[in-house]
Amino acid sequence: MSEQENTTEAEQTEAAQSQTQAQQPQIQIQRVYLKDMSFESPNSPQSFSLTGKPEIGVELNSKGRQVADTAYEVVLNITVTSKSDDKVIYLAEIQQAGLFHIANVPEQAMGQVLGAFCPNILFPYAREAVDSLVSRGGFPAIMLSPVNFDALYAQNVAQQAAAQAAENGAAEPETKA
Repeated sequence: MSEQENTTEAEQTEAAQSQTQAQQPQIQIQRVYLKDMSFESPNSPQSFSLTGKPEIGVELNSKGRQVADTAYEVVLNITVTSKSDDKVIYLAEIQQAGLFHIANVPEQAMGQVLGAFCPNILFPYAREAVDSLVSRGGFPAIMLSPVNFDALYAQNVAQQAAAQAAENGAAEPETKA
């Protein structure tokens, strides 16, 4: 084999590998940022002297949107409410966001990427922001438990499918025999 044939084979192999890599799904973090933050302690300073263990409620959701051809913003919203005897001790709200480069991901997988994969990346940042915010408000630190965003996403998809099935079932007229 001549040197020219070896070079041509090597170039073809390299081109094939390059094309395969270009077709592979790509997800890259471009930026992680705090989009919004709010803290309220409506009953301070009386809330500092309350005894007993307060009830802590945590709500979270996420939203993803396309901002450019391969750029997507995902925002993870976390609201932590602390109550004692129906009085709000504090309310902390965080919107932790990320800008992601997402390319070559099949359309049917985009919901999973935006609704579970990206929030999973954002959660540690949001958890730290909530902890810091609550501590700065003068209250004991709160470390949020890990969240299984894959399970939450699957549950949300199942709920939407059930609601849509119920809606379609109600829309069809009854047939009597």
